[in-house]
Amino acid sequence: MTKRTMVMLLLCCVVLPAAAQRKILKWLHTNNDTAYIEEHTEDITFRLYGSRKYTKYDIIDRKQKKDILYRPNTPFNIGFGANYRFVGLNIGFNLPFINRHNDRFGKTKYLDLQSHIYLRKLVVDFYAQTYKGYYVANPNAVFDKEYVRNNPHPQRPDIRNSNFGLNVQYIFNDERFSYRAPNLQNEYQKKSAGSFIVGGEIFLARIKGDSSLIPSNIVDTTFLRELHYYRSGIASLAANVGYAHTFVYKKHFFLSLSLTTGLGAARTALFLEDGTIKRNVGLQFSNTIRAALGYNSSRYFAGVHYVGMTARSQMPVPNTYQAFGAGNIRVSLVKRFALKKPLWN
Repeated sequence: MTKRTMVMLLLCCVVLPAAAQRKILKWLHTNNDTAYIEEHTEDITFRLYGSRKYTKYDIIDRKQKKDILYRPNTPFNIGFGANYRFVGLNIGFNLPFINRHNDRFGKTKYLDLQSHIYLRKLVVDFYAQTYKGYYVANPNAVFDKEYVRNNPHPQRPDIRNSNFGLNVQYIFNDERFSYRAPNLQNEYQKKSAGSFIVGGEIFLARIKGDSSLIPSNIVDTTFLRELHYYRSGIASLAANVGYAHTFVYKKHFFLSLSLTTGLGAARTALFLEDGTIKRNVGLQFSNTIRAALGYNSSRYFAGVHYVGMTARSQMPVPNTYQAFGAGNIRVSLVKRFALKKPLWN
């Protein structure tokens, strides 16, 4: 659990009556099945990690079976962190010698606040991102061969976006299945177990360029029915359902997989270069993937874990979509330190 979780709980304590507070805290509490889950929230969990956060923006024309994939140039950060009870802190650094070849993709300025809050019964994903500076990740599908030969990584330093997302999901088998074990490393799952998941999400996004987001020199000029827009925004609401399972081999080696799929509605606006605005309300498809692989025990953890979300919205043109995504991939080395007495009561 992170500092944001603590703030949320403190707000609840201020706003809600005492009886309601007790009911919520009682509902959030889980008595773990100790044959499956070993809890270490009273230990100090110290980690060394490497991580890369990202966002993405895709323009998809299903009729033409083509797309344009925009990606930012984000670094791989190295850092350290620790968890104790409900407090967690991670500090990462961009080390130039690790990312020295990244300049070929252009420069990206960004602020990426991602928080994944793992309670026993709930998981909450929060995204607040702003990025400026993208490149085209599939140039061979967009431009002619001569252009790609001279510009292997076409850059759009003018494109900037801002995203906000909130996803809350309920875990049915909270007594035997642990999201915390692979993602926060303050629990140890000793036996294989899984759980169905259900929840809801809201997503807001805006992307803008100084010129059309459909390049003027694109090979297939019929892409998106020759529609050229320089700005787009979406607001969506969806319900989701899925399943998660952690496979444990010889008590310590694990593979954790989770997939949820969402369906809802999105309001989309396209601001065209000719000054007109196209709007529509269409279907919203989404998915959230969590995956982790590694080694876990009562004292040590080593593994790689990934969280990725994609929201796909219908555009005001038949058979076309735009997709926003966000996520984080992390490699962690962890040691848990048992305390003789609590740091606080």
